Amino acid sequence: MAQLLAQSDLSAVSNEESPAFKDYLELCKIKVIALLVLTALVGVALAPDVGRGYLEQLLSLLGIGLLSSSAAVINHIVDSRIDAIMARTKNRPLVKKRVSRNRALAFSTLLGTVGFALLVFFANWLTAYLTLLALVGYAVIYTLFLKRATPQNIVIGGLAGAMPPLLGWVSETGILEAQPWILVMIIFTWTPPHFWALAIHRRADYAKANIPMLPVTHGVSYTKTCLLLYTILLTLVCVLPFLIHMSGYFYLSSGLILNFIFIYKAVLLKVSDDNRSAYALFKFSIVHLTLLFIAFFIDKLVM
Repeated sequence: MAQLLAQSDLSAVSNEESPAFKDYLELCKIKVIALLVLTALVGVALAPDVGRGYLEQLLSLLGIGLLSSSAAVINHIVDSRIDAIMARTKNRPLVKKRVSRNRALAFSTLLGTVGFALLVFFANWLTAYLTLLALVGYAVIYTLFLKRATPQNIVIGGLAGAMPPLLGWVSETGILEAQPWILVMIIFTWTPPHFWALAIHRRADYAKANIPMLPVTHGVSYTKTCLLLYTILLTLVCVLPFLIHMSGYFYLSSGLILNFIFIYKAVLLKVSDDNRSAYALFKFSIVHLTLLFIAFFIDKLVM
């Protein structure tokens, strides 16, 4: 293994003398991290006001973002072999040797260390440990084991990616409470249809890389049915914050509209023999979650 890593580094010297800043940003999956930080911000906004300053809150969110970025870099390292096989990921920095494994690992360590320190100093130890646990859940348990072991990988492993609202809440209060777990449930329920839409679109890629995604192991039709059922379940879960008075009518109306569109698109995908709309559904799911959590934030301002 050490010899292979050395050969990889030597073959990449000409490309790696000065890796571009954009390569490191790509390793961080910056767009995904931005969405995670948005959901953490909503957790901060909905938590009881304990008098923390804006700077403390900002640095806490930065810590969550940096630790999440560290997990994303580890994901690139672990998945570099299968990334080289799949068309969607074949141009990633590690695959093209624009950044070496050693540099990526050092970068991940730096991000994780700084992020953890920010959470310890500007939030609390509980937030720091929970965020670190989420990192391990995504970068190790999901990426290294679940992703390659079961077609339910994204269902089980989705909990790690659903944690940011809870982390934002705990960064304010320092304690675990019931309410933020509902926000976690929303993202946890949203994750399978989000990824299954992509998996349908990239089924051949996942099959080629020997990754047991649901469309590969159980077929596209079965996956479409599961996707549709999860969008219905998501709609029900999204009503819970209103029912327990975490949010008001602005959030409720926005959430219902967004979820009905999600269900409608899932129905169209289910009844269609053409799978090209799966990628459009995948892209809409990102818009859906972004607007849903923005609605949470706006609702908090107008309540």
